This record gives sequence, structure tokens and C-alpha cells, in this order.
Amino acid sequence: MFKIKFKLWLPMLLAAILAACSQQSPSSEAPAPADSEIANQSVETAEKLGTSWGDEVQSSVHSVDLRRVTKNPLAEGVLNYSAKDYRGKKINSISLAAGKVELSVQSDNGDLFPIFRDGSNYFLQGKDGQSYRLVYKNNSNKTLEIIASVDGLDVISGQAASRYSDGYVLYPHDSLVIEGFRKSDDAVASFVFSNPEDSYAANSDKGSIKNTGVIGTAIFELYDPTQKNSEPDAFPADNGYAQPPSK
Repeated sequence: MFKIKFKLWLPMLLAAILAACSQQSPSSEAPAPADSEIANQSVETAEKLGTSWGDEVQSSVHSVDLRRVTKNPLAEGVLNYSAKDYRGKKINSISLAAGKVELSVQSDNGDLFPIFRDGSNYFLQGKDGQSYRLVYKNNSNKTLEIIASVDGLDVISGQAASRYSDGYVLYPHDSLVIEGFRKSDDAVASFVFSNPEDSYAANSDKGSIKNTGVIGTAIFELYDPTQKNSEPDAFPADNGYAQPPSK
């Protein structure tokens, strides 16, 4: 086990929001032209978007003492976005960590933004001035940690994003809604699509306009160090180095 103590954040979200998260509609698909991947990755300057610091939204969190099972993430994912009219297979969510987690993007009224998949690449079409939120659904029996970044900035700290930063806790078969950049324990600044020059990243000394248009996710499995492990141990004697005398 990777036994380093760090701070995690547990969102306390409105039941209505969580209910909206769970009501996912079936994925729809459209055939992708053979050259769509190249076309999707070629975004004109006028089509580029970033994410600005929007209106305040109430969202409370508190810290918990959980530990990461491994040093490195269980899985990572990247979602590119712009105002481009993307082509490809249209889906409602991205499957992460072999299906353990689903990521979808919703408008502030709960509508899903379509996501376009080209091979291992994912693209989302936004519009300047639209608010959005990230919705993560845990399909597993494990407690997970979600580290999310927008335009290269950590959504909790506002610092340059690192996959090893503090994250949000996502409990088994539960949903997590990230509505914006965290301002305090009780509020976030909503995510709003904007032109790159007006983005939070372009107007923060911790960010860069060159990183606009990308949403990142890193996932860790967590465990509670206060809970005794009930699983059988094949090598119970392998507990490290010799201990000092107890008497």
C-alpha cells in the first residue's frame, strides 16, 4: 500500500443534482469518416475555446483521511473541447478505468453535451458563454479519488495541474459533480466556455493560454487506514524490516 497521508475532499452535493447525474440517456452513434481523426484534431483559431471563472455556485466540501492504494493513478483520461463541429462516433460519456468510472459533461440545466470519439481520442463541442459541469459516476465497489483539471489547472487549488494533487472522493456506486473551480470550502466559480483570452488559465499566473481546450482526469483507488483488512494475507510475515525490542 502507498501509505502517504494527504488531504482529500468530499463534496456534499444536492440530491437533485445527484439524481440528474444518474439519469443518463442511451448513447447514440454516428458513423465516422475515415479521415475524421485528422479533421477533429485540426482546430482553427476562431474555433478554440477555454474555460472562464464564472458565477459563484454553492458547493460544500470537507476533508477526510483516506490513503491511495498505489503510487500511480489507476487510470487517466483526456477530453479535448472547442467550438468545432466534430465528426465521429457520438457518445454520452467516456468510460475510464476499464468501465469503473463514467465521465459525462452536462449543461447547467442537466442536458448532456455529446462527446465524439475517434479511436482513443475524445472531443466535445462547446459554445462561448455556455456553463458546464463534469459528472463522474462510479460503477465499481471501490472508493476512488478523482483528480480533475481544466485548461491545465487543478479544479480544487487553481495551481498548475498534477496527477498527484489532492482530489475529490467518489464512493462506490455514487456520483460526483464538479461545477467549477473551488473558491472555498463552500463555493466554486462555475465553468463557462469562453474564448481562450478570457479563460481563467490565461488570466492566472499559475496557468497558460496554450493549455486551454483540454479537460484531464486521473483516478486512484483509496482505502481507509482505520479499517482492518479482512482479506486473507498469503505472506503475513512480510512486514518490512526488524522492529526494536518491545520489552
